[in-house]
Amino acid sequence: MTQPTSNSQRIASLDVLRGFALLGILLLNILGFGMISSAYFNPIAGDGGHGMANLATWASVDVLFEGAMRGLFSILFGAGVALFTDAARGKTAALHYKRNAWLLVFGLFDAFLLLWIGDILIVYALAGFLLYPVRNASPRALLATAGVMLVILSALYMVMHIGLSHTFGAAMELERNPEASAEVRDLAEAWQGFESGMRQSEEDIAAELAERRGSYLSAAAWTAQQMVGTLTFVVPGILLWDALLMMIIGMALYKLSVLDASRSAAFYTRLTILGFAVGLTVNIYEVWHASTNQFHPLSTFPYVQWTYHFGRLGMAFGYLGLVMLACKLGWWSSLRTRLAAVGRMALTNYLMHSAIALVLFTGAGFGLVGALERWQLYLIVVAVWLLQLCLSPWWLARNRFGPVELLWRKLTYGFSTR
Repeated sequence: MTQPTSNSQRIASLDVLRGFALLGILLLNILGFGMISSAYFNPIAGDGGHGMANLATWASVDVLFEGAMRGLFSILFGAGVALFTDAARGKTAALHYKRNAWLLVFGLFDAFLLLWIGDILIVYALAGFLLYPVRNASPRALLATAGVMLVILSALYMVMHIGLSHTFGAAMELERNPEASAEVRDLAEAWQGFESGMRQSEEDIAAELAERRGSYLSAAAWTAQQMVGTLTFVVPGILLWDALLMMIIGMALYKLSVLDASRSAAFYTRLTILGFAVGLTVNIYEVWHASTNQFHPLSTFPYVQWTYHFGRLGMAFGYLGLVMLACKLGWWSSLRTRLAAVGRMALTNYLMHSAIALVLFTGAGFGLVGALERWQLYLIVVAVWLLQLCLSPWWLARNRFGPVELLWRKLTYGFSTR
């Protein structure tokens, strides 16, 4: 059964994909919520990483979802910018920048008050400011730009890998020869600074858990300290360009009518097969490489792997093709309806993840950070999925917008807007 390409149905297909990506993001974010900070990129960090169940969980999530769900969400954000600027017409610039300014406020609220150090809204707001000038670019120009960015970012990750390998070599040399030159000592110190974030000492783990479990204020102080580094280095150095790459692709896919389920079933089938073929091949290789290198930081930190974006982009395209195929052929009607509701309330549901985690894992509530093993965290993920798949349709049956979406709309267009 084909799906007509009316505006309402186009939005419905975007919402289904957005709901799918939103729920998928929690598969990765739960690690930042519920485990020590080094566990996100180190599968054997702390007490919750060892054992076959935990390693199998890490490998499965890393192969199937790491980077891909965030990539999908970024693609949809880019498509949303193109859709919004199409609809806004004469008031496009003012509304676009005002809308993104308020998204930045929501991101700061998420990071500093809901205590989520992995907040992506700040990144999206900043990237959104940069997207406006290319809103009218052709799909070909957008894809060419994304292709250049993909090559540059992959090359930079390779250079970072080479540079960190050099510092690691210096650390090994200093260990063998304590009288090594000042240059070697400086390089070794650089490696130790990087490694300390990937392989925390028992003292550092204990200190982190004490702060995050202690009280809301102690957890907020720890989060604020982490956010300083994130906002001054990680966002401008890595995450902003990571997001922009995918957003530009999303704008192109929107303009090419890939995201409205109007292409042929054969097109989406090819996209699914090719995407998963590339993504699974790259990601399985990366997991194999990490495991055979005893999870050395140089093999598990994704931003020094030149293959990283190819794997996540392949998986994102695979999921995109599969979801569009489901929309086009009418598969899983009930699930699609619920996913669409989750997607329509994506901002509310995203912030709900942080609010739930605040209560479960920090000193503001039960203080369970670091108390559960990796695999056990996914029981919580399933529970949150079920909650949002039930709550979102219930809310939208009674209201036109999600609560945070309505607030965002009012802040953008004015409180007199219906």
